[in-house]
Amino acid sequence: MLMAGGWTPILWAGGIALALGIIGGLTTPIGPWYRNLRKPPFQPPDWAFGPAWTLILACAAAGAVIAWNSATDAAERGDVLLLFGVNAVFFLLWSPLFFVARRPDWALVEVVFLWASIAALVIGLWPIAPVASLLVLPYLLWVSFATLLNRAIVVRNAPFAR
Repeated sequence: MLMAGGWTPILWAGGIALALGIIGGLTTPIGPWYRNLRKPPFQPPDWAFGPAWTLILACAAAGAVIAWNSATDAAERGDVLLLFGVNAVFFLLWSPLFFVARRPDWALVEVVFLWASIAALVIGLWPIAPVASLLVLPYLLWVSFATLLNRAIVVRNAPFAR
């Protein structure tokens, strides 16, 4: 059943999630530099990252729609937009730092801000729509795990200066 916003929030959230996924994929070249990094034994296979991010972005988009439709006024809708907008910025920064700039050490600093923006989503969405908050939890868990991977790669491969 569609809420008062009709298809518009669904199309916006889905389109933005799709764009984020495409941009993230395009800024994640898996080439010789990445393949030659010493990775921890708990590193998932490369093929697992695409499906994981697809599921995470789909859950986040669903959470955004639920939160938008649950917002009781313009101020709450503004909060939803702000929380997701800030998160999108940090989401878009990590892959270029790690893969394009080849600076996992810089990406490790940036991922703290990405993680905090996801935690802010979980906390900030709860009073508006608890289900939306719960839909963002897999994202928080995945980025927590990715932070451990990032750190392990930095420890095993530093220094990264060009």
